[in-house]
Amino acid sequence: MDIALTTEAGRHPAVFARAFNSGDPDLVEAVYETRGVLVPEPGRPVTGADRRAANRAFQGLGRPIDVRPRHVYVAGDLALLIVDWTIGEDVRGTATDVARRGADGKWRYVIDNPFGVA
Repeated sequence: MDIALTTEAGRHPAVFARAFNSGDPDLVEAVYETRGVLVPEPGRPVTGADRRAANRAFQGLGRPIDVRPRHVYVAGDLALLIVDWTIGEDVRGTATDVARRGADGKWRYVIDNPFGVA
């Protein structure tokens, strides 16, 4: 299975949600740049295998994620995304994320900070 990345920065959170809700950690990994950072809790940035494990832990909650972009600011090939999200009824946050448009025109997370306003 493959995930269709987007050429529109404001649609990238929805791509992430589709990947997350698939239950497939490989699809979630595809929405990040190779060195992309996830901050699964304030002050603890992770990348690589640790990023995969942290996202898998969120997926392990067994509930779908719902995302609602609040603000999208694009400057060239960079985008700042402020996104309200919920996993089920108990886990929620407002993400402060940075995405970059790759040479292929597709957006990927450089920094995914789900508790970005905490």
